[in-house]
Amino acid sequence: MHRVVFSADDFGLTPAVNEAIEQAHRDGILDQASLMVAAPAAEDAIRRARALPSLRVGLHVVVVSGEAVSPPSFIPHIVDDRGEFGSNQAWLGFRYFFGPAARRELAHEIQRQFAAFAASGLQLHHADAHRHMQLHPTVGRLIIEIGRRYGLPMLRIPAEPPTTLRALGLRPGIGDRALYAWSGRLRMRALAAGLAVTDHCFGIAWSGHMTRERVRRLLAALPDGTSEIYFHPATQRDATLRRLMPDYEHAAEFETLLDRSLLDHARDA
Repeated sequence: MHRVVFSADDFGLTPAVNEAIEQAHRDGILDQASLMVAAPAAEDAIRRARALPSLRVGLHVVVVSGEAVSPPSFIPHIVDDRGEFGSNQAWLGFRYFFGPAARRELAHEIQRQFAAFAASGLQLHHADAHRHMQLHPTVGRLIIEIGRRYGLPMLRIPAEPPTTLRALGLRPGIGDRALYAWSGRLRMRALAAGLAVTDHCFGIAWSGHMTRERVRRLLAALPDGTSEIYFHPATQRDATLRRLMPDYEHAAEFETLLDRSLLDHARDA
């Protein structure tokens, strides 16, 4: 048995992303989106989501490569003077794990992001994190602990089975296999906390390049169980997207999510 959920990240990053998510849900196959509550176009995203009650919206926790909700003076060990997290994921991960002050500030910021989502009036459907930072043991633990206080029902577990990747003609390396094995720890922690999870989550190996042909191939190779397939759609590549994700095919992913024939492939999988 197969069940497929189509989702989109970076809701609120730019108007082009928000427009693509709205259209892909209204006219295409998109089921849900993850909101960056401190991003520049977050208010526009919230307005669009309120007008689309069938769009399931979750929190895209940002603790790397993005804006914080808290003022810089509240979290000086983890953001710069502009209130932005750096893009050095390894360095931030080191600080979050080993730095007591950084851990306290991280907990404060994650709580503020959940509070900001609650203030939007949207129903919290799920949570995940920018650049899969929920896989970091400290970040994942805090998202689960704080999220439960805000009624969090579901957590994304980034988990692409190596056997499926091989069936797609990919050659998963040691890093891919290690990531898949490590995701099992987060899965066990989420389930122990009473959170729902999908069996699989795809979009890592082809991140930013989820074209129609690739998604058709993926749907034909899906393993049994529930699979989330996530995208980064946008109606156009604006200056922000070109700067942050210079090699992503945002428009192509948007076109993929508008292709309702993929629903037939999903049902046949």
